[in-house]
Amino acid sequence: MDWINDLFFKETVAHTIFIYSIVISLGISLGKIKLFGISLGITFVLFVGIVIGHFGFSANHEVIAFIRDFGLILFVFSIGLQVGPGFFSSFKKGGITMNLFALVIVLLGALTTIGLHLITGMSMPMLVGVMSGAVTNTPGLGAAQQALAQTSNISDTVPDIGLGYAVAYPFGVLGIILAMLALRKFQKVNLNEELDLYNQRVTPSELIPEKISILVNNPKVFNKTISEISKTVRHDVVISRVLHNGELHLASSDTVVYENDIILVVTQKGLIDEIVKQIGNLSDMDLTSKSGNLVTRRVIVTNRSVFGKTLGSLKLRTLYNINITRLYRSEIELVASPQLRLQMGDRLTVVGDENSLKKVIAHLGNSVKRLNEPNLIPIFIGILFGVILGSVPFFIPGITNPIKLGLAGGPLIIAILLSKYGYKFSLISYTTPSANLMLREIGIVLFLASVGILSGGKFISTLLSGDGFIWMGYGAIITLIPLILVGFTARLIFKRNFLEICGLLSGSMTDPPALAYANSLTHSEAPAVAYATVYPLVMFLRIFIAQLLILLFV
Repeated sequence: MDWINDLFFKETVAHTIFIYSIVISLGISLGKIKLFGISLGITFVLFVGIVIGHFGFSANHEVIAFIRDFGLILFVFSIGLQVGPGFFSSFKKGGITMNLFALVIVLLGALTTIGLHLITGMSMPMLVGVMSGAVTNTPGLGAAQQALAQTSNISDTVPDIGLGYAVAYPFGVLGIILAMLALRKFQKVNLNEELDLYNQRVTPSELIPEKISILVNNPKVFNKTISEISKTVRHDVVISRVLHNGELHLASSDTVVYENDIILVVTQKGLIDEIVKQIGNLSDMDLTSKSGNLVTRRVIVTNRSVFGKTLGSLKLRTLYNINITRLYRSEIELVASPQLRLQMGDRLTVVGDENSLKKVIAHLGNSVKRLNEPNLIPIFIGILFGVILGSVPFFIPGITNPIKLGLAGGPLIIAILLSKYGYKFSLISYTTPSANLMLREIGIVLFLASVGILSGGKFISTLLSGDGFIWMGYGAIITLIPLILVGFTARLIFKRNFLEICGLLSGSMTDPPALAYANSLTHSEAPAVAYATVYPLVMFLRIFIAQLLILLFV
């Protein structure tokens, strides 16, 4: 029976896998249980890890640290790939405001920490440890520990600030979720309405493509080619079919439009009235019901040679006598304007005859098998450069220790850049939604289980000691005050969307578990976009402020 003892207690590979499997499976199962209508989801893995660690089930700490950091990298990198395409546009839609909110949350947390130091007399190093746990920022704790190590004669008088971090961390995770729930309850938030409002703002209904049939009776467009008409209207307009003398034709750039022709136009909903006035009148005849020998197909872009190229530069209409009317990307439908750059996984609505469609399909790829193949080389190259970026020290005048983005900030930034510009370097980082979700979930549960197991050994004893509950209380104050103040301000005064606020609160606390909870709560990428928008700045500020407080108050 020695094998049973080895499996349970000996630090072997089998023992490590055994412990992680128990923590993760049990944590996810318990996380599905609702208390008062609330479930913590996969964040419950953290608490199961603490319990398991408390009862002495652990593994080699270096191995656990590796699993923790690798899990974190997988999570944030997958988030970066997911939100990258919409990250830069988010700054045009309130990203600067979101970063200002995040800045206020970070500064309020620092001011609260200073206030507790002045009121209670508790040592600032230990309070910085508590603050790092309360805002769930491990790099900040590491930066504070490095600052302490370089401060003379401090190691003999200050206890391990990691204990303060361990005690405050669990409520740090829970506190962010409680802040979300409090905001939802007191503001009576309807998640479906918030999702509709968010989608309307990101993709307004007036931008949704519409098909209309127009009777040509404006003399200004008589006897002009499709190319000339398209330049005249000066909008994203695709003229795909022309009915002339009772015969339906596929429109090409050189097709001439005559009086009383009926044309099928695809344009944005908000531009319909203006387009109609410039060409003629709406026709009662629906050209979409008159297909003739024309066929409409959805074609998936999977050919590497077209990635990053604009639709106009490919000249598909000229080469194959087809029309591309719409583009479907990331659950958003767009008018297929010439300036749109193609990405892997784009779905194009193509109109043409069977022979032409076969040729354009061969040009664009349309391989579902290719779409489902994992692009592992770009992903691991991205992780490589993310780790390098996270390890680069940034020196700031007046600060003894350099600032680093760490193993979370570096990979997140590289993933965002890779998803947006990877095609320029032949690095296609596309992953299917299910594959991305799998990577994210595996990463976050490995991270949570590791943090719980590492903290469990000292958590209960520290908590039950004279100062343990006091530290936890201080951590709760540092967690909740900034979140409640900024969260309600963003909602009540600035009328921000609840889904974005969830991402803002999670990103401002650099807290992947809270983001995972927000994602499961809302079933939308809105929290992840907001999280990625504020995360880089917040990560820098958290590390900077943790060191600054040590240097100023020690």
